[in-house]
Amino acid sequence: MIDLVLAGDNAIIIGLAAAGLPKEQRRNAIVIGIAAAAILRIGFAAATTQLLQIVGLLLAGGVLLLWVCWKMWRELRQDHSQEMQAIEALSESDVDYDGTVAGKASRKTLAQATWQIIIADVSMSLDNVLAVAGAAREHPNVLIFGLVLSVALMGIAANFIANLLQKHRWIAYVGLVVILYVAGDMIYRGTLELLPHVGGS
Repeated sequence: MIDLVLAGDNAIIIGLAAAGLPKEQRRNAIVIGIAAAAILRIGFAAATTQLLQIVGLLLAGGVLLLWVCWKMWRELRQDHSQEMQAIEALSESDVDYDGTVAGKASRKTLAQATWQIIIADVSMSLDNVLAVAGAAREHPNVLIFGLVLSVALMGIAANFIANLLQKHRWIAYVGLVVILYVAGDMIYRGTLELLPHVGGS
């Protein structure tokens, strides 16, 4: 559920950044975005498994995931017209039948779109890795499976997932609850981990 929701969220962000580009540049921006997301997830995963061993970072990761939940909640409550532009850019089809593909999106250059995608990918990849690492706990095989699935969903099914989450909003809410649970669990375990050190000082 974490991978499904966050891959869909990442796809929407990439689609939004690419929506303001001419048709011939749009596909390049989307490919760059998906490749960057995959590379960043692998890089963050290698670092996160080590970092979460440091006392206090599990708690910090849980608090960061709470912020991710708040951000997702706000996005779910917003108007969906921007999401429609993103889905049109991802699928190269006129989903809202207005005669244009992502025609309402503000215009931008390939460099602007690529920079937006990379900045968003850094945040989204860290969010995804933290959530998956928190859910996997001390099971490295589960962590690897979660990240491989995340990269596969981003690379192969980004448009499908974005459409699915647009049509069935309840899936996104279920994913949000799962991430909230993982955040709470990380905060609880991180607090227990920190207490002996606080008490001993």
